[in-house]
Amino acid sequence: MSNTLKVPTMAEYIAEGKRPEVLFWVGCSGSFDDRAKKITKAFVKLLNSANVDFAVLGTEESCTGDPAKRAGNEFLFQMQAVTNIEVLNGYEIKKIVTACPHCFNTIKNEYPGLGGNYDIMHHTTFLKSLLEEGRLTIEGGQFKGKRITFHDPCYLGRGNNIYEAPRDLIRKLDAELVEMKSCKSRGLCCGAGGAQMFKDAEKGDKEINVARTEEAIEVKADIVATGCPFCNTMMTDGVKAKDREGQTLVMDIAELIANAQDL
Repeated sequence: MSNTLKVPTMAEYIAEGKRPEVLFWVGCSGSFDDRAKKITKAFVKLLNSANVDFAVLGTEESCTGDPAKRAGNEFLFQMQAVTNIEVLNGYEIKKIVTACPHCFNTIKNEYPGLGGNYDIMHHTTFLKSLLEEGRLTIEGGQFKGKRITFHDPCYLGRGNNIYEAPRDLIRKLDAELVEMKSCKSRGLCCGAGGAQMFKDAEKGDKEINVARTEEAIEVKADIVATGCPFCNTMMTDGVKAKDREGQTLVMDIAELIANAQDL
C-alpha cells in the first residue's frame, strides 16, 4: 500500500458537489499532539483500506469545548460549540466518527441542546460495524497470542456505556484479552479527564496514572490498549514512571488493527 494518506476535506467534497459517507472529527489531540497524530494516521489507513468515503473539516474544525466546560468555563464552551455547530450544520453533516471519547461525549450529549444533532460514533464502534459489514478484515498478525488489556476511557465506558466494541476488536487480533482489577463500569480513570490533563497534580501519595499502570503490570499485560488520546498519554507516562518502556506497550485500538494488517 502507498504511504500517501488520502484525507479529503469537506470543502473539497462540496466543491465537487459530493457528500462523504462520514465526517471524521479529528480533535485537538489527534491534530496537534505528536503521539496522537499516529492514532489519526492509523485510523485513516483503516478507513482507506475499508474504502470508506470520509472527509475532515481541516482548518474549519476547532476544539469541541470539552476542556473548557469541564474546567468550569461554560461561556467559552458555548462559544466553541456554537462555532462548530454552525460549520457542521452548514455542511448538513449527519454522521460523524471520532477517535476521542471527549469529543464523542460532548458532540453526542451536549451539542443537541445548542442545535447540533448528529449520529456520532466512537472509532471502535465504527470499526466494529465495518468488520460486521465485511468491509474490514482483522488478522492477528504480530499480536497473535499477546496479552492485551483494555483501559476503559471514562467518557466511553461509564459516560456512554460502550464496553464491548473495543474488546471485540482485540479478540479479533487472536490476542489474549486480560482484564485489569478495575474494569468496565468499575474502571479507573487515567487521571486526564475533567481538564485534569492541563493542570498540576494535587497532593497525594501516588499519581492516578501510575496506580492504573500498576494494575496493567499486575495482569502481566504485554500491551495496554487504549481508545482515547488522553488515556494514551497518561498510560504511556505511567509505563515510563514504572521503567517498563521496553516491556509494556501502550497502543490505540486503531494502531493495533492497522499494524496487524501491515498498513
